[in-house]
Amino acid sequence: MRERQPLSNGRQKEHAAGSVQRVPRQGWRQSRRYGVGFLLLMVLLSGVFFGWRGLLSRDQPAAPPNTASLLMQGAFHGYPFPRLDTQPMRPAIDHQGRIWFGAMGQNALVVFDPRTQVFHYLIPPHGHSGVMGVQVAPDDTIWFAEQFANYLGHYFPATGRYALYPLPWLTVPDPTHAGQMDSLPSAPNELVLDAHGVVWFTEFNADRLGRLDPVTGLLRSYPLAAHASIQTLYPYGITIDPSGMLWFTEAGTNRLGRLNPTTGAMRFFTAPVSQAFLMEIASDAQGTIWVTSFTPGLLFCLHPARGTFTSYLAPVQGGTRSTLYGLLVIPSGTVWVTMLEANAVARLNIATRRFLPYPLPTPGMQPLGLVMDASQTLWFTGINAIGMVRPAKNNE
Repeated sequence: MRERQPLSNGRQKEHAAGSVQRVPRQGWRQSRRYGVGFLLLMVLLSGVFFGWRGLLSRDQPAAPPNTASLLMQGAFHGYPFPRLDTQPMRPAIDHQGRIWFGAMGQNALVVFDPRTQVFHYLIPPHGHSGVMGVQVAPDDTIWFAEQFANYLGHYFPATGRYALYPLPWLTVPDPTHAGQMDSLPSAPNELVLDAHGVVWFTEFNADRLGRLDPVTGLLRSYPLAAHASIQTLYPYGITIDPSGMLWFTEAGTNRLGRLNPTTGAMRFFTAPVSQAFLMEIASDAQGTIWVTSFTPGLLFCLHPARGTFTSYLAPVQGGTRSTLYGLLVIPSGTVWVTMLEANAVARLNIATRRFLPYPLPTPGMQPLGLVMDASQTLWFTGINAIGMVRPAKNNE
């Protein structure tokens, strides 16, 4: 793939004076040793997370007899990253069909244009290789979370301007120096925009949800526990249902939560597997909530009105049950997931409880996040490339 030089340094560095704090170098280095969303992903890809392979064998719902998979067919194309060690995160897609994602290995916000097949690596101001969640606003401006530099960023592609919103730092004991304190980022992980343009996000280290009003610049936090905690719950994914309720997952527990943005009231729902370590979350048009987890093969569906879960367990393929990470629920209600070990993207047939995998022809891509363009083509970020899958029309 070709790579064009990013916008000129002068344009890239345009941002409001004093709009972000420089990260204390010692605190930033220390934060790299703490658990953050990217580290969870890397552990996931290495195949070890709290010994989940052992956990699965003794604490999983029984697979229903008709749970199965068929291998589906579709057109596939991969676009290798022009830079090594890109370390891509979950993608977002704008109205022009361009794919945006964080590249932690390159300290960059990246945009890929399928029409020109060109990657642009954009370096955010004061970035510290921590661009995690990315969202496209209705006006095609880009919001992103910089975990290690501890801010929310708003990028304006038409002008190359950035607006930065720094988040509070946490003061914690320094594990390497007894009696001393250190700074820890609250670590914004994933974000979502509501109908009013307000930005909601998970604070992975701070065990909180955050709210940013871009008009006033005001920030508000919503602790997830009765007593303040740090690095205990690890809030991870976040989404909004059709009624405007905020939903989020806790990667450190088997709970997902709902926040009423008007009253601030929270309610929690406990998944039927005690060590599920919930990850990505999405709502369908009816308000049904879908969740992936670190436990291999498990996809959860929560019915909020009843407070009950349905579990879908992917079948064993090649002697292993693939971890499901990326999650996409399209307006028709179709559910798509990525299968890491199986090196596939898959559609769930809800009626038959079957996962319908589309194996990727390039070995080792390990698909992460998923988006769909206006032509119903799937795009995903993988370890070493962006991939495209166009499902065949004659598939089940």
